Amino acid sequence: MLAKKLLQDFYKSDALIDSAVMDTYLHPDVVIDWNSSKGFIQMKRADILALTAELGRAYIRSKARISHIIKEGDTVAVRYSHYVKTIENPREEMLLAHFFVIWEIKDDKLFRGYQISQLS
Repeated sequence: MLAKKLLQDFYKSDALIDSAVMDTYLHPDVVIDWNSSKGFIQMKRADILALTAELGRAYIRSKARISHIIKEGDTVAVRYSHYVKTIENPREEMLLAHFFVIWEIKDDKLFRGYQISQLS
């Protein structure tokens, strides 16, 4: 699969709140370096799936609105805003955070990520 198409499909899916969907996109050796508003976190496959499961318990809907996506070889840079709907208020969409991530793709899977985020 083309790297850019893979990322577009990934962010259009429920992967950010459904660990079963997330699992289909992750390379077995995936690692993401994440500089968040709360500091630096390095996450491996199990950490990513655990976070996804936690988000899935808190939110019933998730939408990533991509503003920029740039591909060079097997590397794709994506800038997006992550919106969610809570279980308590499923009619109201709220902005969770803004993200910029550079993904390296290997074997048609997300392999290495470098991400920064800022809470809304």
